[in-house]
Amino acid sequence: MRTELRIGTRASLLAVTQSTWIKNQIETAHPQTRVELVKITTKGDRILDVPLAKVGGKGLFVKEIEDALLAGEVDLAVHSMKDVPTELPDALHIGIIPIRETAQDAFISVKYSSLAALPQGATIGTSSLRRKSQLAALRPDLKITDLRGNIDTRLRKLDEGVFDAIILAGAGLNRLGLSERITTLLTSDQMLPAISQGSLGIELRRDDTELLAGLQFLHHQQTAVTVAAERAFLLRLEGGCQVPIGAHAILSGSTVTLTGLIASIDGRQLIKDTVSGPADQTEKLGSTLAETLLARGGKALLDAVYADNASGLK
Repeated sequence: MRTELRIGTRASLLAVTQSTWIKNQIETAHPQTRVELVKITTKGDRILDVPLAKVGGKGLFVKEIEDALLAGEVDLAVHSMKDVPTELPDALHIGIIPIRETAQDAFISVKYSSLAALPQGATIGTSSLRRKSQLAALRPDLKITDLRGNIDTRLRKLDEGVFDAIILAGAGLNRLGLSERITTLLTSDQMLPAISQGSLGIELRRDDTELLAGLQFLHHQQTAVTVAAERAFLLRLEGGCQVPIGAHAILSGSTVTLTGLIASIDGRQLIKDTVSGPADQTEKLGSTLAETLLARGGKALLDAVYADNASGLK
């Protein structure tokens, strides 16, 4: 293991916290190594006044970091896997998948104990089309409003009474030491998570085999298998993190069970199914589930979303 490493990371508090955890793990396992965090601002970080679904393109939170990795300005990158496109530059790969935090979404409210407890017409904040769709299906009476910004900003708006409740990823709150802010975690039956939600990915240059070997201690195979199944589902749908798609995989023994969802933005149509198969056939499993949902009307729903997003870019 080399004596100095540079990690490329977004500059947000959550991204830095996640990358600091990786830094600490590396320095503990390899005491001779000193790790530096290189903070990089991405397109997704710069655009705060437009819903992400309207921004267009994939890799909103990773491209600039990948450019630094390709240029040799950093040695590895730490990403939230839900932000990582299914297609990467040829010279790069996600070589290490650490153990996953919770994949569940968190319901957060100052006044109300659960989603069901919200009064009719209550205002709930989220910027995710996936969450909006499933919220609209569960509670069509609610006022669902866009909510952007970092976690502190979102929580502050809730505390100031701008929203009656907000939805955030439980993993981010746990990693920031804010678990006490979680009112309740939503089950996968209530709200299917984003693809790879709660998991991190370490991106490396393909030719850096020495570094890959030195980081193997961080790799968690069970997480890698479930993430691979979810990303195979996403790959076949050619979707990004800003479309109403959800998936969650569970590994039990040598069997993977994958549940996937395609939804209309208004939540009136939810196409959902579950498949199971061998853990060594995650690519086939994800693709099969995607084909099933597309054939049941999912293609028309996605086409409508992409057309709406495209019109927002004009």
